[in-house]
Amino acid sequence: MNQESHRNLNIVERPLIKQKPEKTVLSLSAFAYLYSELIQYNIDKSANTTELEERLDKVGYEIGLRINELLSCREKTLRRRTEILDILKFIHSTVWPAFFGKNADDLQQAAAAEDEYMISDYDMKFTKFISVPRSYGSFNPGALVAGIVRGVLDSAGFPARVSAHTVEDRERSRKPITTILVKFHSVVMTRQLYIEKVKKG
Repeated sequence: MNQESHRNLNIVERPLIKQKPEKTVLSLSAFAYLYSELIQYNIDKSANTTELEERLDKVGYEIGLRINELLSCREKTLRRRTEILDILKFIHSTVWPAFFGKNADDLQQAAAAEDEYMISDYDMKFTKFISVPRSYGSFNPGALVAGIVRGVLDSAGFPARVSAHTVEDRERSRKPITTILVKFHSVVMTRQLYIEKVKKG
């Protein structure tokens, strides 16, 4: 697509991140500064790290509601996602590239529970330039991303409890991985069982 035709696109059709050879809309350093200021603003209003994560989650949730509508319009598909795997693949392969320019690094179901899934990113941009003091314990700056995922799921009709966790990567000897843990509501699991039953006939 040439630059002239790109300019004529409807705002809904334009990519969030411009493709090469064009420059990105927002530089990584500008984003890192903006996000660190968002965290600092919420630190001043939070009594503890749990409240801080909840505040970041709420910000992400509002973004998730809107990004789902935007990306669904771009896909131009009228089919509603009804299965868990469909919506998770949408987050893994469509929502993630819209924010990070790449797919999520891993998507898997938890071994211990059927209603839990994990989306992992080995180098999440939201946490890359944020240093967490030891006094903040288990605080994870990826709480905003957890909120985005929760917003996307909620707007698509998949209510879930979503949280961000830091996992040590001993196999690859890399820095810790950010994992988004998704635990679906019982209503979603009941619907999934019904869909599978109908498919089997």
